[in-house]
Amino acid sequence: MFVLREEYEEREARFLAPYGFKSRESRGRAVPEDEHPYRTAFQRDRDRILHTTAFRRLEYKTQVFVIYEGDYYRTRLTHTLEVAQIGRTMARALGANEDLVEAICLAHDLGHPPFGHAGESTLNALMAGHGGFDHNRQSLRIVDFLEQRFPDFRGLNLTWEVREGIVKHETEYDIADAAGFEPEKRGTLEAQLANPADEIAYNAHDLDDGLRSGLITPRDLDGIVWWERLKESIGWTGDHFTDLIRHRLIRRFIGLLVTDLLTETHRRLEMWGPDSPEAVRRLPENVVAFSPEVQRMNRELKTFLLERFYRHPRVIRMQKKAERVVAELFQAYVAEPAQLPLEVQARLEEREDLYRVVCDYIAGMTDRFALQEYAKMFDPYERV
Repeated sequence: MFVLREEYEEREARFLAPYGFKSRESRGRAVPEDEHPYRTAFQRDRDRILHTTAFRRLEYKTQVFVIYEGDYYRTRLTHTLEVAQIGRTMARALGANEDLVEAICLAHDLGHPPFGHAGESTLNALMAGHGGFDHNRQSLRIVDFLEQRFPDFRGLNLTWEVREGIVKHETEYDIADAAGFEPEKRGTLEAQLANPADEIAYNAHDLDDGLRSGLITPRDLDGIVWWERLKESIGWTGDHFTDLIRHRLIRRFIGLLVTDLLTETHRRLEMWGPDSPEAVRRLPENVVAFSPEVQRMNRELKTFLLERFYRHPRVIRMQKKAERVVAELFQAYVAEPAQLPLEVQARLEEREDLYRVVCDYIAGMTDRFALQEYAKMFDPYERV
């Protein structure tokens, strides 16, 4: 059986909820293109994102642990895949468009520089007076401008809805700047789902990686409401902590978070009764949310992770090393742009801003490449 795009679009019309975004209702692309014969617009966007250089580089970009700390820990790539899986699950349960959610989730961290938030804060400080640096905006810049894969336009020419979802992605730590994408309105339900999918993924895997690394121990977590609830839910008394128990606890944690978010979001949808995607965008607050109780429990856990994991001496040392690497590379390239690759220098000949060109180049680096470049730049015994 050969299923054409039109049939997929008909299935969306029949099976998605009234507030779920139908791909054939997209505002389209900046550069008009013929529709694909057997992929919807959002499926096509998802596939374009997967094949980008920026997506492949996520494999060697930091989540919390710098890449040389070990192969087990999460990277930006594994984090992104976990976010997409959680986002698809929630979209399916709520009658939202899975393909749109997946595309947004897969693109949400493309703009992250090497070394995670340490790299981002350093680049933002170095770019003061030159437009700053924000990984959400950098993700949009990548899909709109920096990726060059088509002869007729720069970027990926994604649909308006995916690009809006990238720009309006936000967490407690990252507040979106949605200028140019109707900032007075909420994101679609699909865009909103990408936010807690990100939060669920990083809370779960940071707890997992923290326990796996030994930087935090089960005893450290005693008294944390979430931890006590998880222990009780699997009948574990706190003795003989093993990898299998850790896996069970993290799996249960994700399941309980997703269930609570679906339950609370369904309650809000019933209360407000939006009958279209546009009605969701015009609501006074996001319809996707955790219950107040779980929100409080999440806040307690986040505070714990911030104080005992993200600020652990080993993690802080890694971050400080990363800040020095990014800052010194940036300053060296600005001082002598001839050290940049020729294809990057070509952008300067087109009268692009030197600081932005250097920022784009460093933001695109993996942890591994940045460390190699740093050694070549500053170690006199390293071959250049």
